[in-house]
Amino acid sequence: MKIKNVVVIGSGTMGSGIAAHLCNANIPVTLLDLKTEISEKARDRIHKSRPPLLIDKSKINNIKVGNISDNFDVVKDADWIVEAVVERIDVKHQIYEKIFKERKNGAIVSSNTSSIPIKVLSQHLTDVEKKDFCITHFFNPVRYMGLLEIVKNENNDLNKINYLKEFCETELGKGAIICNDTPGFLGNRVGVYAMQVAMMEAFKMKLSVEEADAIFGRPMGIPKTGVFGLYDLIGIDLMLDVLKSFKKELPENDDFHEVSREIPFITEMVNRGFTGRKGKGGFYRLNRKGEGPNVLEAFNYKIINYFPIEKPKIDFERFDLINLINREDKYGEYGWSITSKIIKYASSLVPNVTSNFNDIDEAMRLGFNWAMGPFEMLKEIGVKNFFKREGEVKNNSFLEKLYKSKNENFYGERQLYTNIETLGKIKPTALKLDKNKSANIYRYEDYNIVEFITKANALDYESMDALKNATDKPLIIINESMQFSAGVNLSYTMNFVEKGNFKSVEKFIKYFQETCKHLKYSKYPVISAPSGLTLGGGFEVMVQSNFVASHTNIVVGLVETIVGLIPAGGGCKEMLARWLETDEAKKDPNYAPLKVFDIIGYGKTATSPVEAEPMKYLRPSDKKIMNRNSLLEVSKKILNENKDFTPPEELKFNLPGKSVIGKMDKILEKLYNDKVILDHGVEVAKELAHVLSGGETTVEKTLSEDDLFKLELDAFMKLIETKKTQERIRFTLATGKPLVN
Repeated sequence: MKIKNVVVIGSGTMGSGIAAHLCNANIPVTLLDLKTEISEKARDRIHKSRPPLLIDKSKINNIKVGNISDNFDVVKDADWIVEAVVERIDVKHQIYEKIFKERKNGAIVSSNTSSIPIKVLSQHLTDVEKKDFCITHFFNPVRYMGLLEIVKNENNDLNKINYLKEFCETELGKGAIICNDTPGFLGNRVGVYAMQVAMMEAFKMKLSVEEADAIFGRPMGIPKTGVFGLYDLIGIDLMLDVLKSFKKELPENDDFHEVSREIPFITEMVNRGFTGRKGKGGFYRLNRKGEGPNVLEAFNYKIINYFPIEKPKIDFERFDLINLINREDKYGEYGWSITSKIIKYASSLVPNVTSNFNDIDEAMRLGFNWAMGPFEMLKEIGVKNFFKREGEVKNNSFLEKLYKSKNENFYGERQLYTNIETLGKIKPTALKLDKNKSANIYRYEDYNIVEFITKANALDYESMDALKNATDKPLIIINESMQFSAGVNLSYTMNFVEKGNFKSVEKFIKYFQETCKHLKYSKYPVISAPSGLTLGGGFEVMVQSNFVASHTNIVVGLVETIVGLIPAGGGCKEMLARWLETDEAKKDPNYAPLKVFDIIGYGKTATSPVEAEPMKYLRPSDKKIMNRNSLLEVSKKILNENKDFTPPEELKFNLPGKSVIGKMDKILEKLYNDKVILDHGVEVAKELAHVLSGGETTVEKTLSEDDLFKLELDAFMKLIETKKTQERIRFTLATGKPLVN
């Protein structure tokens, strides 16, 4: 069989997300709910969603809608029917009765439940029907979360399960992991336990909400939301329901019960409407004090009240598990306590819940965005060091065997769930040529790999060192973290600014320019394989690579004007070059500078390759890939197809100079009068206009790339020396938001 047509029943958050992602994969899909109007509203929400659920918003009408009373006959033509209705067993059973009466022979039926076992869902099905029924547990938001748990039991047709896995991996780009029918499956079983451990240990050690979230976050390789922030995001009331479900389903001897007991003050918070972000607040709240500025407050559980947030002084925010757990203070004790308990719990699930412990790690990476899963944490700590600190662990067959063998190489291969050759799979056997605090360089087969490793993969001097040193072979720039690169490290730059050391800032920007030019004209091809944020300096690295293999989930663009700067690593230069290639630019010398002025001036970003191409952030020839796991394979294929690579010829520019400045000034005057931009916005835009016009030039004069680099550098330095740009940068670093001044 082949999946060519899908019906999704239930148009809530998850059903809508699944339907949207099937649309992304160009799979015909119909979305049904109780009333057609409900499905239509869901389609409207999909179209307006932020972040966008659709890669190409113009395809919204490819999602057909209907209701389960009048339009249920569409099920007859479906190869896969996904049930995503409310988590009530009686409602699900009624839907299954209708589905199995209507479906064609052999069609797959699945439930998107996050917690109800197959044995309960399928209890009224015949043996034949059970063969085709499984759970497909997508994670929210469906487009962006890589994990899909396909849950089976002994009744399933394994050939069909394996086909569904392959389809979801190749067509939907998911990390599809097959799980047994056990409570919470893999991701939620470990993820919810980890949250509960982090919370209960914080209470036990009397850490503040802010302290706990600062540790159970970036230092542990976990998203910065932390445990209490994640509780607020999910909804405290929903989390209490999740805990009740786990306690009901799990055996009495499961360690989960130790960390899931009721906390009276949390129950009281929910009763009073403090359910998290969707309610009046939760462990954090935004206190709106009349006409004054809003104040972000944290809950002090010791005295049951809110107080303004106090950022704890922990000294580091980077992912650094070993240094964290070896700290001789309360933070080190907290980090070790959480980590050791997570390792012990996850390993207790082997082999009864899963025989492949690697799958637990991947579930945490793909479903919870952890940098390391529990077993990778154990590998990082070292078997000997773990047992030296923890002692022998009883009633845990996995750790008992490891305690006896002391096998430091227990881990074996990574990412067993997929046959694709990924960065994660090759890193253990690749030769590590070099490493600094910002990047790793690997040699694999006959090419090099550079992997950025800073917070959000922000770029600094050492990032550039790695790139420059890795061009002695064909080079692939790729990583496993959520972002390709969020741009130049503003904190790094501002450290020089605060000391009045502008010469060091200028030296860094020059080196950044030299490195990007070196990549572009290197003897060997350079490929960037971006996923996630590819902004500012990250975009400039990508755009000056010779080839691009882009994941469909990218956020790409030049956003420097938002912090009072202009792109200075070649971004202005490259965007001008791309727009100068258009037919319109060949007729009108003002066309390209005005187009780029609009794109960079507003800091426009694209959230998919489909959005990126019209802005020329990506070219039609750049590869666009649904499955992030395939980025390395596609990059290698590009290398193999370009063994006779020759570097491109250097660019030449003929720009109009002052003749286009007048047009740009008129645009700025209107924006200023309409109060779209304020005084400093005008100053930033004027510097951008000077660069894009070519400065003191005419269209008859030819400028080199170095001329454009110099214009970028001069404008950047002029702006960063102003107090108002510095104010913008400080504000953004402190709040994550832009300052309009």
